[in-house]
Amino acid sequence: MAFAATAADVTAFEVHKSLVHRLSLAFVWLAIASGAIVFSEPAPFDALSLGLLVLLPVVGLVTFRPLLGLLFFLLMLLGAGALVGVTMAREVPVAITHTGVSIYLYVVTFLYALFVARRPAFHPELILKASLAGGIFASLCGIAGYFDLFPGAADLMTRYSRATGMFKDPNVYGPFLIPGFVYAFYLILQRPLRRALLPTLAFALLSLGILLSFSRGAWTNAAIALVVFGALYVLTVGSRRARMKFFAMLLLGVGAIAGMLTAALQVEAVANLLTQRAALTQGYDEGPDGRFGGQKKAMRLAIENPLGIGAQQFPLFYHHEEAHNVYISMFMNAGWVGGVGFIVLMFGTAVLGLREAFRRGPAQPYFLVAYGAFVGHVLEGFLIDLDHWRHLYVLLALIWGIMAADAAARGRTSEK
Repeated sequence: MAFAATAADVTAFEVHKSLVHRLSLAFVWLAIASGAIVFSEPAPFDALSLGLLVLLPVVGLVTFRPLLGLLFFLLMLLGAGALVGVTMAREVPVAITHTGVSIYLYVVTFLYALFVARRPAFHPELILKASLAGGIFASLCGIAGYFDLFPGAADLMTRYSRATGMFKDPNVYGPFLIPGFVYAFYLILQRPLRRALLPTLAFALLSLGILLSFSRGAWTNAAIALVVFGALYVLTVGSRRARMKFFAMLLLGVGAIAGMLTAALQVEAVANLLTQRAALTQGYDEGPDGRFGGQKKAMRLAIENPLGIGAQQFPLFYHHEEAHNVYISMFMNAGWVGGVGFIVLMFGTAVLGLREAFRRGPAQPYFLVAYGAFVGHVLEGFLIDLDHWRHLYVLLALIWGIMAADAAARGRTSEK
């Protein structure tokens, strides 16, 4: 009887644990998907992730791996540089607010990396599915706003005649769609044709959403992400048939996008804005008060101020807008330490990730998706300030979590 009672208690505990884990995973999914709504800071993603900072360690859904120590060091280096930069700021409250959000994002990045490392064959898929769902929602909002499909839609979800969805800026909205865009393409490749309809529709929706953002950075980012993912997929996929399917789907995808562009160009407003945005430079890029003039000022300030000038001080006191180059901005926000640290984090992740991309394992497809999307963002960083883009830090967490878990697994194998 005592044994029966003990067994029943164990069973009840396991059921309870399973339920708690399932609810926790649902909470993670919701947090990632909520990245589609960033009207203001803090965003829903921030509030939900704050809860996960407590929940995930308590329920045992995080695991530390040695390689994550390097990620932690780099993130804390950025935070330390930013805090020193605050002491240099002329408008201290603004610098404190921006720096506080930055440090919070660094902590959340580490949390999600620990989460990914816990189950690298399952947790990345959960995150990418949530990213796809959030991307579809954001894309639908952007499309509804652009075509004013219901009263007030255009006022709420467009800016400068460009789709924004639930974002403040079309230049953030467009890139947010890219992880889901690449993941949808992977699902098309991975599934048999009879089950590829839904990811194909998702891919089409996300493509249209990216197009209607009229963001040159997002367009370039999407193209780079797809090329990087595609190249690595072809080089790593095991079967000749899979490679043939990739090239067939690529041709169909290019044809579909070309058809969508042709249809969009039939709408005069779309055609005019597309022609304007497709130009290599805009009128506001030129001159001392333009984007390039601002970057020259920012570079000079970064060189002259080893400790930085403090976050958000440049658009307040030196130029009418941000520097539109995250690498220069990080030198101003967090000094030489933070600037170098950010470059090492971004480009170091790209270099280490390229090695990881060729390692076989159940997480490899998810890694290729995250890595392709990440490389697009690394390069877009030369065109825009993306240091507060939540989805960028999710990509970092995916890449580092998988790399850390894989390195730990290889270490255990070599010890046997």
